[in-house]
Amino acid sequence: MLSLDMFWNRVIPALNEGLFFSLSLIIPSAVIGFLGGVCIGALRVYAPPAVRRIADFHVGVIRGVPLLLQLYFLYYALPKWGVRFSPYQAALLGFILCSSAYHSEYIRGALLSIRQGQVKAAYALGFSTLQMALCIVIPQAVRRALPGCGNEIIYLIKYSSLAYVLTFIELTGHAKELTARSFHYIEIYFTAGMYYLAMTSLAAWLLGLLEKKTRIPGFGAQK
Repeated sequence: MLSLDMFWNRVIPALNEGLFFSLSLIIPSAVIGFLGGVCIGALRVYAPPAVRRIADFHVGVIRGVPLLLQLYFLYYALPKWGVRFSPYQAALLGFILCSSAYHSEYIRGALLSIRQGQVKAAYALGFSTLQMALCIVIPQAVRRALPGCGNEIIYLIKYSSLAYVLTFIELTGHAKELTARSFHYIEIYFTAGMYYLAMTSLAAWLLGLLEKKTRIPGFGAQK
């Protein structure tokens, strides 16, 4: 049985340190991944056909290959070609690529849901495709895609634990090291799970606030 003294003086400090490293991955991955998803989603709808095919291919590969294999490729395979990343860099890049690909699918769907009358009206007023996308369509699409993109951010919080396989010792890594030394698997893994539950719950609450903040009265779901 894990003693309270060990729990508060060894387990909690170690998990708090792991939480810090997890957040150092999650926050930039979520922000850059979302912005990248908006850009890729817009390219998949409004770019010339050749660029659109490249963007579709990129998203298809990222969504079709397991994230764990992508991380292995970035950290273990690329050095064979002279490209080396630190564990943190490889994990961050892998999470950004994965997150942006999934975000782009939500954004693409939202862009296609915008009424074409608005697009035609923008062109009639002399807007270029870029101006039309940036000023009229993308802001509406981002608002519509927020629930799906928020779901992807919650997934990101959970699969950030895969960074451990690249020797980046984040929350799950610290829990694994603690259990290897103490053999208190139930208590430590349960506590680590509560950390993840707290992060996902906080993220869901903040995303809910963001949805309410960006909602336009008279449009969308009514409460």
